[in-house]
Amino acid sequence: MTVAIATSDYFVQGETFINRHIEHMFGGNTCVICGRHNGQDPLGKPLFERRAKLSRADTFRAPFAIAAGALTHATSRVPFGDNRRALARFIKAQDVDVILAEFGTQAIVLAPLANDLNIPIFTYWRGTDASKMLRVKQRVRSYKLMMPRLAGMFSVSQFLLDNLAAHGIRHDNAHVVPSGVDIRRFTPGEKRPGSFLAVGRMVEKKAPEITLRAFAEAARQRDAHLTFIGDGPLLQRCKDLAQSLGVADKITFTGAQPHDVVRQHLHHTEVFLQHSVTAKDGNTEGLPTAIQEALASGCITLSTRHAGIPEAVEDGTNGLLVDEWDEAGFARQIAHILDMPDRSAMATAARRTAEEKFDNAKGLARVEDILRKTLA
Repeated sequence: MTVAIATSDYFVQGETFINRHIEHMFGGNTCVICGRHNGQDPLGKPLFERRAKLSRADTFRAPFAIAAGALTHATSRVPFGDNRRALARFIKAQDVDVILAEFGTQAIVLAPLANDLNIPIFTYWRGTDASKMLRVKQRVRSYKLMMPRLAGMFSVSQFLLDNLAAHGIRHDNAHVVPSGVDIRRFTPGEKRPGSFLAVGRMVEKKAPEITLRAFAEAARQRDAHLTFIGDGPLLQRCKDLAQSLGVADKITFTGAQPHDVVRQHLHHTEVFLQHSVTAKDGNTEGLPTAIQEALASGCITLSTRHAGIPEAVEDGTNGLLVDEWDEAGFARQIAHILDMPDRSAMATAARRTAEEKFDNAKGLARVEDILRKTLA
């Protein structure tokens, strides 16, 4: 079976879940349909770039096609003209049996063409597409129009499916399959006592300033060190904040790092911090891959009751949870962890959770099985 993986940008180093599908689904029998291509293709797959320069004829057709798409499909991005014909030729040439659109926003673009080619199409909800985007009325309408066109859909968390359902967006063939983690690569190592790690873009949704202030409060009189891995608009503010709080010697900012460097840090880190919150624009997590990787690495995870995180972190068993924006509570829990005489049981439970729920080999096999059964 050949599957076309549709995504917005290719190749993105941090999108390990998408890259894993491209590399391994159905034994690697895949091709890629992307919005934009940055020139890198380390996986060596046949590739179609939807947003390549328009032909002269398509440039003329564009205003009419955009209006028609908005009216019929509630999106102006549906392929048309020469570009649509080229994409159809690519799909046929690759003998594609099924299309997996890695975000709902990609599925609305490709579903009409997939239906016309009689090729089943699925989508995979991952976070922003089933949270922030639901604040746009036109996007809600486009999702509702898309539902009958889909053969099925996946979500990384039940939270996202519930969020969609609250807006009247449902499908009978819907499944929760977390992105998962390679539990054979992400494993517990010898932990450095008092070591903390936070990984992710330094953006509002990750609330790095809350994490920093809470850590500073709890660790000021305790032996602990926090490493931030990630880049973003709040990075410099956090560096300045660490200085003003007088804890710069207890915090390291590495900037963005390759995935393997993150894995090495997790291997030796004792506690993983992620204070996820709902951003002002409604943007939420799905179920953060970083948390799944932390659990697999035997890290005690301190996070928030946000999106799908409680589906992974069981408060008091494999980690601890506080409410969103509860900075004082986050600080108390950091102090509580540091004051625990024995943290081994919680670390062991973290690893066990990953083995039972987030083994990406099992997740991939489940997705493949659902695709096969649906097509059959």
